[in-house]
Amino acid sequence: MTIYILLRIILIMNFLIVSIFACGRFDTLRIYLPDDLNNSKTLDFHKNDNLKKYCSNGDSGDTECNTEADKINAGCLWLFEQNIVNRISTLTKDHSEVFIVYVMIWLGHMLNLKKDDKIKNLNDFYDVHIKNNTHYTYCKKNNSDCSNTLKGITGYTNFKELIEKNEYLMNVGINDMSNFYDAFKPLCNMYTELNAHNTEDKRYLENAKKFGEKYEKLRNNSNNTKGSPYYQVLSTLSNYYNNFKDFCNINNVNCSDIPSLPDINTTQNSVHSSQQVSERTVQKIAQSSEDTSSSSSITNKLIPVLSIIVAIPIFLGIFYKVNNKEFINYFHYKYPNVNKQIIRFLTFYISIRYSDFGNDLKNI
Repeated sequence: MTIYILLRIILIMNFLIVSIFACGRFDTLRIYLPDDLNNSKTLDFHKNDNLKKYCSNGDSGDTECNTEADKINAGCLWLFEQNIVNRISTLTKDHSEVFIVYVMIWLGHMLNLKKDDKIKNLNDFYDVHIKNNTHYTYCKKNNSDCSNTLKGITGYTNFKELIEKNEYLMNVGINDMSNFYDAFKPLCNMYTELNAHNTEDKRYLENAKKFGEKYEKLRNNSNNTKGSPYYQVLSTLSNYYNNFKDFCNINNVNCSDIPSLPDINTTQNSVHSSQQVSERTVQKIAQSSEDTSSSSSITNKLIPVLSIIVAIPIFLGIFYKVNNKEFINYFHYKYPNVNKQIIRFLTFYISIRYSDFGNDLKNI
């Protein structure tokens, strides 16, 4: 049983780390490219070289994003770089298939938010910005080709192939994607705002309620048919929500007060040929246990031991590898209340699985 619990924790941790890092990247991008028309951007988009470099269409030489669609495209490429290229040493095909859902949700929302006469849906965006853009057709890390590595891990040699193999996502309307994004944001906040040191801090519960409200509307949408692209996206989000209690157990926090989600209703039993990525991928990574109570007990006993082991590698590892004053100042500016226990635990795990973590932080 103990070995089973440890393996389950590792599987869940691997999935949650990927998802939490993804949420953090979306948080960073929002500072340069707001996802709300009522919010003004805090930092200049063109002063972030890691974003600006994607304004050009591959070899065009143009280094300015002239339109909002150009900025959205650059943001999309930056998200791929941060979450796939920079994570390539520990990436799996399952991770990439979950992440592509998150990116396409964001992309659909941004296209719906900032209207463009030439782009009415995700397929239009593909034709204009992805199809012939060389940034999507190669994989480079530190100026070295990583296409073969990516193919060996995921079966895809570049971002374009990943998008094309999951083309079912482009059949979801941008208005629906925008509604999914409204649920995705509080879902991310549940994970990033969990406070293991202050049990009175219930921000995660507030976000859980927000997600529940959005989920209720999403599941009653007429596009929610069994096996449809819409259904698959909703399944990905609902599984991510259901894994939150495992995340709480890992951090020794009692989150039994979060409401359970009702089953996903469907308007009809239609079967589509698109991939069943949501349920297949997420459930494969973090499969629910029927013995939750005993698992939680054993898990909670493991946490203090792991926390003790964790203390030293964290600060030695990060501060040795990261000597970037600008990033540190930004980190304090953006995350003044970051959960220290989560950072300790994640950094220990990262120090084992993510040997290039410090270098990736510099590339934000």
